Amino acid sequence: MEIGDYILVYVKCSLEECENRDVKGMYAKARAGEIKNFTGIDHPFEEPDDAEIIVETDKQTIEESKNIILNALNDLNYLPN
Repeated sequence: MEIGDYILVYVKCSLEECENRDVKGMYAKARAGEIKNFTGIDHPFEEPDDAEIIVETDKQTIEESKNIILNALNDLNYLPN
C-alpha cells in the first residue's frame, strides 16, 4: 500500500489545557501512576518540526482553527477553486 500526498497538521495544545479538557480522567490516572507511558506525563512528546499547518486550539476558537486549516489547504492547492 502506498501513501500519497499528505499534509501534516499539528493540533497544538498546552498540557494544562489537555488536562482541563480530559473528560475521561486519563491524565489524572497517568499522574497517579495508573497508566504508564502516557504522552506528556511520563513519556516525552516531541513537537513536529515539519508541520505544514499549525493550529493552537488552546488559543484559537474552533472557527479560527478551521479557517487556518482551510486557508492553508487552499494556498497549497489542495482544495478545488
